[in-house]
Amino acid sequence: MHDENPQLDPAEPEQHAAPDPSSPDTPSGGVADASTETPPAWLTYLKLCRIPNVFTAFADIAMGYLFVNHGVAHWEALIGLLAASGCLYSAGMVLNDVYDVEADSEDRPERPIPSGAISFEQARRFGFGLIVTGVFLAMAAGWVAPSSIPYRSGAVGFALAAAILLYDALVKKTIMAPWMMGLCRFLNVLLGMSLVESAPAATMATFVYEPHQLMAAAGMGIYIAGVTWFARTEAKVSGRILLGFGAMVMVVGLGLLTVVPDWVPADSNQQFHLPLTIWPLVVIVLMVVTMRRCVLAISSPKPHRVQAAIKQCILSIIVLDAALVLLTNPFGYALAVCALLAPMLLLGQWFRST
Repeated sequence: MHDENPQLDPAEPEQHAAPDPSSPDTPSGGVADASTETPPAWLTYLKLCRIPNVFTAFADIAMGYLFVNHGVAHWEALIGLLAASGCLYSAGMVLNDVYDVEADSEDRPERPIPSGAISFEQARRFGFGLIVTGVFLAMAAGWVAPSSIPYRSGAVGFALAAAILLYDALVKKTIMAPWMMGLCRFLNVLLGMSLVESAPAATMATFVYEPHQLMAAAGMGIYIAGVTWFARTEAKVSGRILLGFGAMVMVVGLGLLTVVPDWVPADSNQQFHLPLTIWPLVVIVLMVVTMRRCVLAISSPKPHRVQAAIKQCILSIIVLDAALVLLTNPFGYALAVCALLAPMLLLGQWFRST
């Protein structure tokens, strides 16, 4: 597994970033200019967090919250969950570099830690501080917001933090890495769904989620596992079998999304704003748009083709979240989630996503 965020995203193709004065890759031919100003500390921390990627985590939270609440009656709940997810997502990015510092010193010396822009100990404290803050914010969201299951957000936040640490410290270099990445995405969606103003009595008693909610989260999680498999060798010519397997897993995840309405229990409070006969067609259209580049990459598995497919798949996370919002909410909410693409693409011009 490459350097990536353990919550959400597999390795994206490298995007153009602002010049890093501490990097040996300078326009002067590989020798850093001593007269170049050191970047401000806040810029270094944003680079360490791979800040463009956080908007996919926000999209998951917004989708999950809107999916179960059909609107935003209490903004403090949604803001708390967004802040918690952002901290946990960023913690995964930071701790990824902390645990990979030796490899990065050889392969990617321009990164914040090996370049000396931030010390190893500062990065370690920052990463673990974000983990603790994220769990606390998840707990606080349940305390301050009206919810029929007030403690579920804290429990899911803790589980997500544990999955992040397990991924970064132990699993990332193993064959289980894509599935753990998918689990982190699954838990992030469940964090968004954790605060619901009214739930069936059985759900309140057991803290469990309703079947269709689990199906939506599982669909997103399996989709991300597939993208991660697809991205495992994106820096070189990839094997068609590995790419085909990743694409197949993505299709399975998207297929689960098409049957979400079929899993709604009889006593559920779930509402749908999109005609259920149209919903499978919406997902199929998004599947075709996303998988088109994957098919091109499989036919000619050169790095630039594979990376273009991965970028398309990652941008599709926000679009898929917006589609699930459209299924359960008025159009305006779906448009707001889709608008998260704008800051992600804009910041991607200045900050590396990998």
